[in-house]
Amino acid sequence: MTTGKNPANNILTDAYGRTITNVRIALTNACNLRCIYCHHEGEEINGCTVGDPHIQLTKDEIAELIGVFAELGVTTIKLTGGEPTLRSDLLDIIRSIPPHIESSMTTNGTLLGKMATDLKTAGLSRVNISLDTMRRDRYQKITGRDLLPEVLAGIEAAITAGLTPVKLNMVVLKGINDDEIEDFLSYVRGRKDIILQIIELMDVNGWADHIDHIEDVIRGNTTIVGDLEKDLASRSTQVMTRRMHHRKKYCLDGAEVEVVRPMHNLEFCANCNRLRVTSDGKLKPCLLRTGNEVNIRGLHGDDLKAAIAEAVQNRSPYFTKKT
Repeated sequence: MTTGKNPANNILTDAYGRTITNVRIALTNACNLRCIYCHHEGEEINGCTVGDPHIQLTKDEIAELIGVFAELGVTTIKLTGGEPTLRSDLLDIIRSIPPHIESSMTTNGTLLGKMATDLKTAGLSRVNISLDTMRRDRYQKITGRDLLPEVLAGIEAAITAGLTPVKLNMVVLKGINDDEIEDFLSYVRGRKDIILQIIELMDVNGWADHIDHIEDVIRGNTTIVGDLEKDLASRSTQVMTRRMHHRKKYCLDGAEVEVVRPMHNLEFCANCNRLRVTSDGKLKPCLLRTGNEVNIRGLHGDDLKAAIAEAVQNRSPYFTKKT
């Protein structure tokens, strides 16, 4: 992959010709779970506790930022965390998203059962729900909490409220949940409002450093997802390629499955159209890179646009061909 001039002279187009259309905004670094593999959206690990509300962006700062991104041409906003449902002003933040922009939220689903209808009424389009196992004991092992029934109830509440399609995010963990893939396929089969997303593990926070032969574990996860994708392709009646990262979607036996393979994937990076905003107000060009973030606290108008332009030009594919 080689750099070149900005082809459209667009503030959202980076030096590699990739145009930002999707922005992920972390509303908080707080979470009520402690998932063993969490990458914390690239923020400093805080132990999944209650975040400091004086550090995180205010709802007014977020609303202004969303307005600028909308003006520049962003078409999709995803709200993330931490766990975004912990914010008391979440509904106000959702209401600040212009109706022509697709708005979604990634959540662990533990609080979704009580909030789904209000989220939809506020304008949220759909949700991604993190769920790595259907087994209660494993759920507690992975997340540190015994809340699987609440998550399953949250999925049903989201479907009833119309926050669809609900995407289930299953991170494959070798030796922990890799024997449950068929169980997940059975769960989504015939349910047109649910899409299963099988996600390759990203070991970006050293969660498994204490495990013997950790390199084999990480490599094993990559092999599992790669082999699974080949199997899905052989069994599918239809295979589609999404614009985002050129992900593949497989349709088989009444189930829709997307496979997300970010590690060592040149195609994934070459087609990245995403920019991240950290909960404390930094633009993060790439999840896997640090040191190139741009602080936007206290910026408005043209200064905010200039900061966005700087962050976009800081974007560089993490995985590239060796020259």
